[in-house]
Parts: sequence; structure tokens; C-alpha cells
Amino acid sequence: MVWAYVDGGAEDETTLARNRAAFAECRLRQKVLAGYAAPRLEVEIAGMPLKFPVLLAPTGGTALVHWQGELAAARAAEAAGTRLVLSAAASYAVEEIRDGTAEKHWFQLYPWGNRDFVEALLDRVAAAGMRVLFVTVDVPTHGGRESAQRRGMGGKPVMTPATLAEAAFKWRWWRDFLRHKRMGVPNLTQIGADGVARVAVAEPGFMRADLAWRDLEWIRARWPGPLFIKGILDPDDAARALDLGAEGIVVSNHGGRQLDGAAATLDALPAIAQRVGKRAQILLDGGVRRGSDVVKAICLGADACLIGRPFLYGLAAGGQAGVTDILRILKTEMARTMTLMGCGDVAELDRSWLFAAERIAAKEEVPHGY
Repeated sequence: MVWAYVDGGAEDETTLARNRAAFAECRLRQKVLAGYAAPRLEVEIAGMPLKFPVLLAPTGGTALVHWQGELAAARAAEAAGTRLVLSAAASYAVEEIRDGTAEKHWFQLYPWGNRDFVEALLDRVAAAGMRVLFVTVDVPTHGGRESAQRRGMGGKPVMTPATLAEAAFKWRWWRDFLRHKRMGVPNLTQIGADGVARVAVAEPGFMRADLAWRDLEWIRARWPGPLFIKGILDPDDAARALDLGAEGIVVSNHGGRQLDGAAATLDALPAIAQRVGKRAQILLDGGVRRGSDVVKAICLGADACLIGRPFLYGLAAGGQAGVTDILRILKTEMARTMTLMGCGDVAELDRSWLFAAERIAAKEEVPHGY
């Protein structure tokens, strides 16, 4: 059931599949004898230098995968020279990430509930040293994640006889799950007037389908640091987010977990990059599995990518060390890809590094003979 929660998408999973297919169809240009043995991968995102352009995306309930959860992910990220974006629905509280890491990480907000709740949460986030805020705007309601629901992972987990039978073979997972009790969402927990802690997202009407641009405008006025809007697929929405004061956007379809049939993020990226130009930093998630995928996204206009499922796979396999391995693999693949392409600096990547077919489709001038 945990695997279905992590790996599945919405409804027929067409968007989930298209996220990967878009990368597979993209071809890179290769220049030989370029003389670059160690390409430069460093970038700066939201004013923070990163050793390579990959961040860990916000993922909810990460301790279901491995009890070390977001704390292990944050430690692996900072050791690799990058950052975790902590989910509002994380298994670890913002204060635990602050106290358990050496660097300042970033936070993702679901703008649900009333403004008093959001304001209190933003105060917690700021006090915990989270300096960049990501606001997710593509979840006015949950997508139809049927593959997860069939395995008992709907709105609330349901243990069926089949699930219990399968779980009997996962005794180490059960042992750690029961020992460490990482089953809550502490960032979305409120203390009621009666002194009892309750998960706010479970309250009726907490998830808001009526979210509007005025809510984003209020958050911009309330948050003093860099603000990224996550869940953008339309160029007009990207431009409007920047008009309201956002410093960046994340081209995202929630990993194919929300609107099935929505555009793949790599398909949506070029038009957004063309519309907003250099007005903001553009990040992308959805379908990124290799270092070459990161290179392709940057060629099409992204400044960096976020990964979700890949680091969860590493976390499941080996805790913090598994996340470290995933980041090392991606960085190694990215450097190798750029060396083989003949590109010496990530800052040089643009559409000119894509094979002619992609550039003709984009109605760009193609060098004679290529």
C-alpha cells in the first residue's frame, strides 16, 4: 500500500506516463573534441548556491517509506550541496528539521484552512529558519488516485485482509513503524480549545476548492522571503504569479497525481519559459529520473529540477545513505552527459543543445548542415 501511494498516479495515469515519455522523446546535441573533462554544475536558486541543479521535492508522509523520513532526506541533501523542500504534510515538524540539520532548508505550503491557521503556520516556518516558501496551488481537491485507493491508501489508510497478509512479510518495516511512531503530520496539527491536538486537514472544509489569486496575494504580503508558486502549467498563470510578486515558479503536475490528462511538465515548460523570460527562476518536477533529464529540462528553460519519487526510492532502500546515493548518481550522470555533449558549464545549456528535430518544432533557426 505504501508503494502504491508513492509510485501511483491519478485515474488512468496518462499524465504520469507522459511525464517520462516527454523526456524520452527529447534528443541532445553532441559536439566532440570540446576539451571539457569536468563540467561546471553549480547554480544559484533563490539566492542560495547549490552544487548542482537538483532539489528534493516536498513529499507528504515520507516516514511511511522509511521512518527516518524528511530528516534523513534533509541531511542527505545538505551533504550533497543542495536542499530539501519540506512538505506541510511531512512526517517531521519544521522544528525537528531545524534542530537536526546544519543548513537552512525550504518549506512547501498548502494554503488550506482559514487565514489564522495559515498565518500561524507561516510564523512557525519563519521561526524555524525556513527561508524560501513554496506554495502549492494545484490541489483544490485530491486527484483520483485509484491505484493507491485500491491498496487502501485513500484519504485515510484502510487495512484490508489482503494488505495485512502482505504486510506480514514486511516485519522490519512494521517494527520501525511501531517503534518510531512516525504516522502523523505535525505541521498540520492544531491544538484545540480543549487542549487536544487534532490534524487540521481532517477537519470538514479544511481543504479549500475555492482558493483564488487573492489568497496568493495575501500570502505574498505575509511572507517576507523568496516565494515560489508550485503547480504551474499555463503561461498565463506563470505571468500572473510573477505579477503578484513571486520570485519563481515550479512547472509541476504533482507527479501526475492530480489532473489526469494534464500536460507533461517538460511539454509545458517551453511556452512558460518563453512567456516569463528572465523575470523569474523556473523549476521543474515530474518525470525526472536521470541526470540527462535535468540537462534536457535546463535546455528547455528550467533553472533546476526537483525530484520526488527517485529520492523516496533511495530512502526506502537505505534511509539517509540511500538518498545520498540517489543524489550522487544524478550528479554523476549529469556531469557525464554534459561531458559527452561537449558542454562545459550548466549556464551554457539552452535550446541550441537540442537536436534539430526539437528546434524545428519550436520554429527556431537551425545551423546549416545540422
